Amino acid sequence: QVQLVESGGGLVQAGGSLRLSCAASGRTFSTYTMAWFRQAPGKEREFVARIMWSSGNTYYADSVKGRFTISRDNAKNTVYLQMNSLKPEDTAVYYCALRRTGGDDYWGQGTQVTVSS
Repeated sequence: QVQLVESGGGLVQAGGSLRLSCAASGRTFSTYTMAWFRQAPGKEREFVARIMWSSGNTYYADSVKGRFTISRDNAKNTVYLQMNSLKPEDTAVYYCALRRTGGDDYWGQGTQVTVSS
């Protein structure tokens, strides 16, 4: 099994920044990719950013491209999401996800990000 623990959420004014962290533990040796998703009230969960664990290649949703940066620390089994120029529409619960090579998916408990206007 894999456990994911997110941290770093909070309340910030529009234009501000936050950095989310997600620490993975357990059977992480077959990590294929880690990603961030978010879910706003009344909306479906949506993809935000992904990083390939081996190559470090990154992918972003159009809505966050140029403002958010996903990165990883392999030694710490941790993925980060640096969020700059935050907008009220970025308000959501942010979830960390890990996919193992065999296709198993794991999710964190989520961390709230609130951007005030």
